[in-house]
Amino acid sequence: MSVSPAPLGTVPDLPSGPADIRLVVTDMDGTLLDNAKRIPEAMWPLLAELRRRGVVFIPASGRQYATLARQFAEVAEGMAFIAENGTYVVRDGVEISSDPLAAGVAADLARAVRRLAAGGADVGAVVCGKRAAYVERTDEAFLAEVRTYYAEHRIVEDVTAVDDEVIKVALFDFGRAEHSTAPALAEFAATHKVVVSGEHWVDVMNRTADKGTALRGLQRELGITPAQTMVFGDYLNDLEMLDAADWSFAMANAHPEVVRRARHLAPSNNDHGVPRTIARVLGLPAL
Repeated sequence: MSVSPAPLGTVPDLPSGPADIRLVVTDMDGTLLDNAKRIPEAMWPLLAELRRRGVVFIPASGRQYATLARQFAEVAEGMAFIAENGTYVVRDGVEISSDPLAAGVAADLARAVRRLAAGGADVGAVVCGKRAAYVERTDEAFLAEVRTYYAEHRIVEDVTAVDDEVIKVALFDFGRAEHSTAPALAEFAATHKVVVSGEHWVDVMNRTADKGTALRGLQRELGITPAQTMVFGDYLNDLEMLDAADWSFAMANAHPEVVRRARHLAPSNNDHGVPRTIARVLGLPAL
């Protein structure tokens, strides 16, 4: 395999390797995936090389565990997944950690979303359980978004009556979530973490839950330090995860706050910034 990065142009601070990296963690949407939601073809042989070298690779996403496991099905054996924005961490189908919401919180959020929709907001709730994601909005435009991120989802008559251990509630807003839905959830922000995880998505979870907390737990379990950890992210739900790594990279297409928080800048998701940066930092111009 050849992973010879082209000149990186507008990304002048990208360091060259080899570096002592033992753990690589990447967000998915807007980071590893291009805008067509595809994993770069260069990642597959690169993942094999990382495994050969003993470097652990972990996807960390707001996406559901079932969705992530399906995307990496051919290489998932032994791989850990930080799913649902850190509220659910799984390896080989076995739960490593989770941070479920207290009873009644999901129902309160679902009712709040109903009120927003009744007031004219084009928004829908996804109640994220360990077994599946649950929705009661049934129009195709909304369900198309749900299918992208939640491989295991069920349409139910009433999401306030879901019988599952709920780990977060995600809200999809067809407008700009950062400026509309997120501010409207101020009552929950006082007691829970309300995170803008994409242009149209807001996740509500426990204050103790985020990708960074999940990553630090895995670092302790694996005996890997922040100095040996490389992290990639593009949006506000990646901030705590970036703080857990000395080698933190914001994508060139990242939210301005992510660019400010990260130590380095990587090429954009559409320029395959994740595999190019991994190859560069690990000193792999060709495999």
